Amino acid sequence: MLPEPAPATGRGLPGRTRGGVRLLTDPTFDPPGSHAVGSRELIKTEGPAVTAGDLGRIDAVLLSHDQHPDNLDRLGRAVLERVPMVLSTPVAAGRLAGTTRGLRPWQRETVAGPDDGTVSVTAVPARHGPPGAESAAGPVTGFWLTTPTGPRIYVSGDNASLEIVREIRDRMGPPDMAVLFAGAARTALLDGAYLTLTSQDAVAAARILGAERVSVVHTDGWAHFSQNGATVRAAFDRASLADRLVRLEPGVAQRITVSGRAAPGPDAGAADGVRTR
Repeated sequence: MLPEPAPATGRGLPGRTRGGVRLLTDPTFDPPGSHAVGSRELIKTEGPAVTAGDLGRIDAVLLSHDQHPDNLDRLGRAVLERVPMVLSTPVAAGRLAGTTRGLRPWQRETVAGPDDGTVSVTAVPARHGPPGAESAAGPVTGFWLTTPTGPRIYVSGDNASLEIVREIRDRMGPPDMAVLFAGAARTALLDGAYLTLTSQDAVAAARILGAERVSVVHTDGWAHFSQNGATVRAAFDRASLADRLVRLEPGVAQRITVSGRAAPGPDAGAADGVRTR
């Protein structure tokens, strides 16, 4: 889960903001098994801790991209069919159609909940690998979330570029919380180059952003992730940043608070959520 106003992410992680808006990121609910991606194969090694049927109402899905099954698998696609809004890249919107809206970098959309709550979602740049990776890995996006009075939250999506993290920080200012997709994903697609942040990159991104709280997700459950949650925790320990790191346990509801831009009230700067894996 993330603090208000966020979704709670962790690759298929539902969360509730104080205004009642429920968001979900990159839904993957298939059981373990192999997934063909062109001539390659990605192996899912762990199933979800929460099933798609357990999600309840979802007001919008924030989808980094649709072309890889570790961000959107078969059961995840079924979830998209029953939500009122999906925000992703313009290319993904063209392929998925339905309620998917494609956002170019810095475009903004408002997501409304049933209780008059709203979350402003701005698409931010992301690059799925080293410079030049776009033609092979395809377009991806990150997201910046705000409410009128609540904290600001950065959701990186499958971004591997610290330069892009710095660009976002320079343009948007420091977020109160960052959700970073890591795992140091590697495949033969780009000769083993990292397609997402390494654990050490996640530490560097946390420093660049200056976020009060950081949750690192996209680290476990797939064979092409070359690092995991344990390496993330070790990296943050070595950097003396363990106090910023929020560890989300799959299937366990959690509340995260931040102090930076909390709205008044007993639940200010807080949200509830569950990481599905």
